[in-house]
Amino acid sequence: MVTVIALRAPLYRRRIGRIALDTAACFALSALLVVSALAQDAAEKSAPIKLQLNKVETAGEACRITMVIDNKGPGLKSYKVDLFAFDPEGVAQKRVAVELGPLPPKKTTVKIFDFPGIACNKVGRVLLNDVLACDGGDSAREACLERTETDSKAGLPFDR
Repeated sequence: MVTVIALRAPLYRRRIGRIALDTAACFALSALLVVSALAQDAAEKSAPIKLQLNKVETAGEACRITMVIDNKGPGLKSYKVDLFAFDPEGVAQKRVAVELGPLPPKKTTVKIFDFPGIACNKVGRVLLNDVLACDGGDSAREACLERTETDSKAGLPFDR
């Protein structure tokens, strides 16, 4: 007669092992989701703010600027920039501080403002000198300056 010896673990140990395995899998999945959410949040905070000098036109004794702002990141209550207009020879002519906010999250907006006292044909370049205010969430002014990218479709260079 042959006796078969059971090599299997008792039922309660198998159940405990399965619970431990399921718990470990849930913990690993939770950790992966947390890391993913943190990475997405960090990417959103560093998403660019794209400023496009879209159009320049004379408006009386001022040069009227149409600016397209494409905010790829979180919303901002205030976004104030310091701009300089240079003449074609590179000499600074006018300085203006412009409030471009509020900027809704992940939205493109258009703002129109004037460089007073200078005709558009006297403007050879526009410079984003600084970001003066960046209010929204935990955005610091310096972080907003780093996130800001410039572009021009107006036939004038627009630099930072």
